[in-house]
Amino acid sequence: MLNRNRRQEAKLSGRAHETSLIAEGTLICGDLRFTGALHLDGRIEGSIVGESEHAIFTLSEHGQVKGEIRVAHAVINGRVDGNVFAATRLELAAQACITGDVHYRSLEMTAGEEVNGRMTHTVSKPDTTPELPSPLPPPA
Repeated sequence: MLNRNRRQEAKLSGRAHETSLIAEGTLICGDLRFTGALHLDGRIEGSIVGESEHAIFTLSEHGQVKGEIRVAHAVINGRVDGNVFAATRLELAAQACITGDVHYRSLEMTAGEEVNGRMTHTVSKPDTTPELPSPLPPPA
């Protein structure tokens, strides 16, 4: 249901082989940048930035993020303590729990999710492609 579009996009873009997995029980303290697809079953304490217009971030029901998420496409089914910026598409699954503001262009929601913050629909001009929010500054 929620993941069928993601699988189709991965096949069409040829990026199915570029998926990174962070397993349950793994804790990352610090910011994370990626291209392709990232699937999180563990926990990240820091910002997550997808650095391409095709970046897909999936947070499973076991996953947790304490920090900001900035990606083109996000599928959330776990816990997020921070703001979420989805430049093209945001999918909120039944076990999603977000404490923070949510910015999206296209939204799909399943009954049961929880958002404690503002929901903001961002609209791009019809003649331009939506841009990803600015990436984090390079590490010092």
